[in-house]
Amino acid sequence: MKDIEFELDSTNIHPNSEIKGTILVSYPGRYDGVVINTQILDSNEHIVYKSYNGKNISQNVSRLFINKDVMPEDKAEFTAIIKFEPKQEHEVKFRASIIEQHKEIESQIIFAKYSI
Repeated sequence: MKDIEFELDSTNIHPNSEIKGTILVSYPGRYDGVVINTQILDSNEHIVYKSYNGKNISQNVSRLFINKDVMPEDKAEFTAIIKFEPKQEHEVKFRASIIEQHKEIESQIIFAKYSI
């Protein structure tokens, strides 16, 4: 098993539909938390994270850090949304990384498709 397992409920994303993801960390060392970065390729638009582990996020954030202290059993679940209406299909790159003392330990990348 890898040190980080990352999955999305669906890799087909549509405007204003909820994106759900799960991160499971099995890293044997100490770490500070996980960070999720997302890039919508061929676009200047952003994803907006809405919640993690059942806690709502009050501000619009496009990069999400989840502290280890709020990850029971080293697991994080998050929700996000993309709101703009695409004129073409876009590839969306999700990257979840384990962070230890401001350094990336390991990461996993998932590609999804964003379209109407």
